[in-house]
Amino acid sequence: MATPDLTVHGAGIFGLSIAWAAAKRGAKVRVIEAAAPGAGSSGGIVGALAPHVPENWNDKKAFQLDSLLMAESWWADVQATGGIDPEYARTGRLQPINDAAALDLAHDRAATAETLWQGRAAWQVVRATGAAWEPHSPTGWLIHDTLTARLHPRAAINALIAALAAKGTDIVIGPAPATGPQVWATGYAGLLTLSKGRNRPVGSGVKGQAACLDYAARDLPQIFTDGLHIIPHANGTVAIGSTSERKWARDATTDAQLDTLIAKARAALPCLADAPVVDRWAGIRPRAHSRAPMLGAWPDRPDHFIANGGFKIGFGMAPKVAEVMVELILNGHDTIPDDFNVAANF
Repeated sequence: MATPDLTVHGAGIFGLSIAWAAAKRGAKVRVIEAAAPGAGSSGGIVGALAPHVPENWNDKKAFQLDSLLMAESWWADVQATGGIDPEYARTGRLQPINDAAALDLAHDRAATAETLWQGRAAWQVVRATGAAWEPHSPTGWLIHDTLTARLHPRAAINALIAALAAKGTDIVIGPAPATGPQVWATGYAGLLTLSKGRNRPVGSGVKGQAACLDYAARDLPQIFTDGLHIIPHANGTVAIGSTSERKWARDATTDAQLDTLIAKARAALPCLADAPVVDRWAGIRPRAHSRAPMLGAWPDRPDHFIANGGFKIGFGMAPKVAEVMVELILNGHDTIPDDFNVAANF
């Protein structure tokens, strides 16, 4: 490969997505990864691409909406280029409505979504039918949003790798020369490095645990109930996730907290009662101090940029993150919301 125009450190969802967006624009890109693509939190199994509630609108919610709306065509382009299916589908989501106050709020949000979601998706209040693939709702009503989508994180990482290979992009494991502007998308380890010598950490790690059950529900909507995500995947499994743990053992393995999560899912959807567990996962997700993705120029390091802090919404934010980062790096055009700015975390 010729000398790269851009070097991306980190082959997680942010790093690979930025590399892909740059390669699509004709840039020569090298990705340098310390361990393996998706070795960090991007190698998980949940893949819920779910929106914030349509109220109290702000730049973060608007950015996420843009990303979720562009995701279908963005991932279709990745698949068409590399030939690997990221298992993306916009299948929607069901949530129970627990009491009269929540029902009133759900109706208010449905009206707000008509404007905020630009008529391209809906937040609906629908009557529960008692179907096997429905959470119990004390009011007999459910929220059904048509914006929520899913992909399989590991399939999406593989799809990006294949698309990048088709564009002639190197992914190097281990130390390698870095030329041109450099993007640091190095997840939790990167947050630790950025925090060294500062009065406060720029971010932290939050452990998540998840499981996959052998149950085919490919085209059914996601369920969100009692803080739990239940996501049918195209491969005939259902993902259950996830915990949010501020303290964890050094090796971040799965433990009894995941067993509790699985039990909750089976109680919420009795049709999962006999579905065997086929995968268990634990990882450390990067959470920036601002709780929003941390994007932009690295202060005091010319031609170095940071893309970190995806936390729970990295895959949902990735298409838009990639486009705004590449627009900044290649064209000098900064469209990153102030709340996402790197300086807000330093």
